[in-house]
Amino acid sequence: MATPKKKQGSADYSAKDIAVLEGLEPVRKRPGMYIGSTGPDGLHHLIKEIFDNSRDEAMAGYADRIEITLLPDNSVRVVDNGRGIPVDTHPKTKVSALEVILTTLHAGGKFGGDGKGYVVSGGLHGVGASVVNALSVYMKAEVHRDGGIYVQEYNQGKPQAPVKKVGTTDKTGTIITFRADEEIFKTIAYSWKRIVDHYREQAYLVRNLAICLIDARESKDAPLPTPKKPDTVYWMKDAELQVPSTSFYFEGGIVSMVRHYNHFQKEVHKTVYYVERELEVEGQPAPVTIEVALQYVDDISPRIIAFANNIYTPGGGMHVTGFKTALTRTLNTYNKNNNVIKGGEPLTGDDVLEGLTAVISIKMPEVQFEGQTKDKLGSPEARGAVESIFGETFAEFLEEHPDDAKGILRKAELAMRARKAAKAAKDSILRKGALEGFTLPGKLADCQARDASESEIFIVEGDSAGGTAKQGRDRRTQAILPLRGKILNVERARLDKMIANNEIKSLVIALGTSIGETFDIEKIRYHKVIIATDADVDGAHIRTLLLTLFYRYFREMIEAGFLYIAQPPLYKIQKGKEIHYAYTEDEKITLLKTLGISESEMHEVDTDTEAPQDGEEAPVEAEESIENKSTSAYKIQRYKGLGEMNADELKETTMDPARRTLKQVRIEDAKEADRIFDVLMGTDVPARKSFIQGNAKVAELDL
Repeated sequence: MATPKKKQGSADYSAKDIAVLEGLEPVRKRPGMYIGSTGPDGLHHLIKEIFDNSRDEAMAGYADRIEITLLPDNSVRVVDNGRGIPVDTHPKTKVSALEVILTTLHAGGKFGGDGKGYVVSGGLHGVGASVVNALSVYMKAEVHRDGGIYVQEYNQGKPQAPVKKVGTTDKTGTIITFRADEEIFKTIAYSWKRIVDHYREQAYLVRNLAICLIDARESKDAPLPTPKKPDTVYWMKDAELQVPSTSFYFEGGIVSMVRHYNHFQKEVHKTVYYVERELEVEGQPAPVTIEVALQYVDDISPRIIAFANNIYTPGGGMHVTGFKTALTRTLNTYNKNNNVIKGGEPLTGDDVLEGLTAVISIKMPEVQFEGQTKDKLGSPEARGAVESIFGETFAEFLEEHPDDAKGILRKAELAMRARKAAKAAKDSILRKGALEGFTLPGKLADCQARDASESEIFIVEGDSAGGTAKQGRDRRTQAILPLRGKILNVERARLDKMIANNEIKSLVIALGTSIGETFDIEKIRYHKVIIATDADVDGAHIRTLLLTLFYRYFREMIEAGFLYIAQPPLYKIQKGKEIHYAYTEDEKITLLKTLGISESEMHEVDTDTEAPQDGEEAPVEAEESIENKSTSAYKIQRYKGLGEMNADELKETTMDPARRTLKQVRIEDAKEADRIFDVLMGTDVPARKSFIQGNAKVAELDL
């Protein structure tokens, strides 16, 4: 007879044991359910939720300016010149509508059915604003409407006093100021670049909307100017603030957005296709608006940037599915009627996506997202609406622009030929047995473990480092794959060339996932794939080439959290029998001071260096003695490559899981990652030169 499992909890379980979380308590109890995480993503999501409410006012035609300011105490202020949140007494709750909206889940102008709130909105007004309130240690709402200025303050979502009128005004709008709660968010650090990138995107999506961003976090010694009268509480003048600020306003809308992403690319056709149409859709209380812009460029990667009610949907969804279906069908129909591509073989979905940059924006009164973070659009009506409008108007575009149509189809034809060549090459080079791991590359020193979750592979630069790594590894769980020289730049290479490259072929076989259309993340042989290159310019180049390969062809592996970069030390510092390692220049200086080594000792000339004779120049070693220095007090060794370390050093600093430092590779902004890879690894030399010149000041140089 089986032994019964030990029971958990009290035997007198009853109604009194049922917890009922009231008001905004569920949000503070489980914040991740509402904002995705309590890390940087969730922190920035707070600004987005407040901004979305202001942006919805602009989408409804009542606002044309939004200002976001990062304040010195880590508060954020969002201002719009819309109608202002209603402040009159709510008939059901008997308190101000402002208080209801900011303290109650599922309350706001986006739930009403009388059409006076919002026909189309980005989020759920009551959910977003109230969630931000719940997760803030302080929030202040200031509303300008109906000739009055109304204010209410909150702490962790709880009103500190009723809504009160504090002045008069001839303006309308809402000012929300909040400070994220450190009990929820351990680190309150907003990324200015991330904010600028996101709200530039929003300015593209709402024409005639000006978005002003101000970073006043460093203005503690120069306080923000205070308006003399309550009715002048609006836009701070950039000239009054000696802090970073930027504004966005795009009359071209998503056409400007397509041109922005294609700025460093060679165009396949000059004319950017664009459509904006409304369509009556069954099940929707008001017309659905479809907006699409696209242009092909001389590239092998597609970029489809999709939005639903101005919310970026990185996971795609029904609107993207409808777009892809119509794109493939329309191009095949045009080709059949005009015989541009000889042979009659239809293009596939992958063929017509190569080199495409497209922005899809759909606005629906009733929208369904998958999850509160709105990663993917789930509204089934979106597919048919986009497929219908885009299919019809893109067919007209091709007929009206025959030269552009030929350029697009010639581009797709190249993709089709490359697909066939890649398949033939893959069939001959990567045999089925090799893909399943039966014929592993000879240079691979594999680990003994067969469980991918406990196995890791180090991709190292050169045979010398490979030999050292093989001696220092844990044979049970650590595999070593040395690569010879710099691998092929895959940014401009098609799959057939890639898998004919010996280094890439070895890597693909070792990983076990295959590549291209047969890629299968479930077959990966290691759950830690670690790039380990030298700490010099060549090492950085090899690392960039590998990152390009993984981003373009093994992206699911990055998204699963399997890709890492090893952090070998730059310096070995020995004082007596003490040995320390420094991983950065700053860490080296700090460590030397901690060891009691004075500034004068740090700058002494190497004691082993001979003094120059009359008329001779001092040797180079004397000028760089801090790099590899030996005195009676201490020794410093500067590692230029992994091969300079012995096996014990490499194991201790870079390979031992208990002591090493690994950086996990993550995709925080796929659109920006696409752009950076285009610039750094593409064929546009002037664009790359401009990027290098613009970022030279922040580069870490190895002199």
